[in-house]
Amino acid sequence: MESASNFIIVLVTFAYLASSVLYICHWVMKIGFLGAAATWLSWLTLGGHSAAILLRWLASYQVGHGHAPLSNLFESLIFFGWALALVYLLVERASKFKHLGALALPLAFFAMLYALRLDPAIKPLLPALQSNWLIAHVITCFLGYAGFGVSCALSLMYLFTGQHREQNAPRALLLDDLIYQTVVVGFIMLTAGIVTGAIWAESAWGRYWGWDPKETWSLITWLVYAALLHARFLRGWEGRRLAVLSVVGFGCVLFTYFGVNYLPGLHSYATM
Repeated sequence: MESASNFIIVLVTFAYLASSVLYICHWVMKIGFLGAAATWLSWLTLGGHSAAILLRWLASYQVGHGHAPLSNLFESLIFFGWALALVYLLVERASKFKHLGALALPLAFFAMLYALRLDPAIKPLLPALQSNWLIAHVITCFLGYAGFGVSCALSLMYLFTGQHREQNAPRALLLDDLIYQTVVVGFIMLTAGIVTGAIWAESAWGRYWGWDPKETWSLITWLVYAALLHARFLRGWEGRRLAVLSVVGFGCVLFTYFGVNYLPGLHSYATM
């Protein structure tokens, strides 16, 4: 079952690449069929991705230490790719804006491709990870990260297609609204992730907050997006300034996720 899951993960990785290529071709060539094919392939790939995660979960019980597949860098990358694809497809379904797939789906592909470089073996959980709060913490954090990732893709599209020069055009207004909405979703989920992480930390290490590098950078990321929402609500920021701040925020997300893992701290297990 573990080998089947790993095989599906490889297939899913390159299926996301194929979807990305179809979305890019649809954007450049403006052929409707390519966009429809990209969407269908993305949904099918997400279904296969879900099956791989479920199989890995079941396989962990076969080897004698069953746990949700969210405990190390390999497993979190697999879930991150899944969350990115899910959030993007929900945004596409709501907005009918397929061009975004040319920038959003590659994020899922690169997350999966990075995971393929790592050891996929299912390993016993460290004592600190044996908590249901871990599941809630990881799921909420990565759904938040996925919302921010899609917001970043929207922001890059807004900036690189020159929409900031015509802020009142229908396409520019749509992108601006989607940037804001995905940041709101990401912010809510990240807030829930920080809260559940604090509860987990208290049960695992006896304190809610310890200024561990991961905790510190999670707070910095939260503050950046809080500043974005503050600027939107109270200062009326929109368009180019909002898009730039969204890209900066996702840079903080990436450092919180990847960079901090390699610093000494209680979260160093995440590199395993």
